[in-house]
Amino acid sequence: MTLATLGAVRARLDEAAADAAVDVSAVTRLDTAGAWLLSTTGRRVEGGDEAQRLLIRTVGEAMPSAVKVEPRGLGRRAGDVLAGVGMAVDGFLAATAQSLGFLGVVMARLAATLARPRRLRLTALVHHMQDVGLNAVPIVALMGFLIGVVLAFQGAAQLRQFGAEVFVVDLIAVSILRELGILLTAIIVAGRSASAFTAAIGSMKMREEIDAMRVLGLDPIELLVLPRLLALVIMLPILGMVANLSGLFGGGLMAWIELGISPSQFRTQLLADVDAAQALVGLSKAPVFAAIIALVGCQQGLLVEGDAESLGMRTSRAVVIAIFLVIVVDALFSVFFAVWGV
Repeated sequence: MTLATLGAVRARLDEAAADAAVDVSAVTRLDTAGAWLLSTTGRRVEGGDEAQRLLIRTVGEAMPSAVKVEPRGLGRRAGDVLAGVGMAVDGFLAATAQSLGFLGVVMARLAATLARPRRLRLTALVHHMQDVGLNAVPIVALMGFLIGVVLAFQGAAQLRQFGAEVFVVDLIAVSILRELGILLTAIIVAGRSASAFTAAIGSMKMREEIDAMRVLGLDPIELLVLPRLLALVIMLPILGMVANLSGLFGGGLMAWIELGISPSQFRTQLLADVDAAQALVGLSKAPVFAAIIALVGCQQGLLVEGDAESLGMRTSRAVVIAIFLVIVVDALFSVFFAVWGV
């Protein structure tokens, strides 16, 4: 009764009566396949030596027990949904408390660094300023240019119906300077820099470099988080200005091509109807967006565990959370400025 003869043995057992016992005293070879077959038939086993009986008993004890699936009523399904909602709320509150604690630690380290500026790592700061700022100029400029082109083209198509093509200049300027320029720049930087921060710090966490820093008496917040935070706070307003200028250039170019508004007329209309306050409203959001992106990216990096799956999960989560918070904060800024008439 081995794996090779399993089919023939099964056929002979099927031919026997349902309550017949199985005598294995004449069996010369018995492996786990034969023991499994004897265990699944439910028949009484007789004869055999001690080793065979032990093998049959061991295989029978290792067989999985049948799981009885009870029908799930409406009440149990509703309870499962309620439990899922409760777990989600509990996870959200725990993550919020953890984020607030991380923010407090970073602010304390930042205050200590400002009190003693020589503790700031200038080399790391300059490196991250180049990485998150200078290297992002091409993509931000291209994004701003295309947004200006799209706004001018769509605005021209709508305003032409009312003979108000000249007001496309106001549409482009207010939309880009006040909202779209800095918002889309922050979204691009969130996708680019938040993921980079999480991946870099998470890789160090996986290689236990952060634990080594703590053993040496070095603060990971001061060494890894503060340079990235300050670099992004400094460079995001500059990137916002680049996006604004590129958007105005793209909008002016499309207005010239589509509506015949010359560059000089575009500039005159822009200076006459749009003041610097519109640009300042947009750029005032940049430091807040930068802090959100840097803090989310660094915190998710520090939460990475010891495997690559955790690194990938935290990297994608950092991008999603950073973009979501940037959009939420931008909406709050819009409500605030509308209430105060800014």
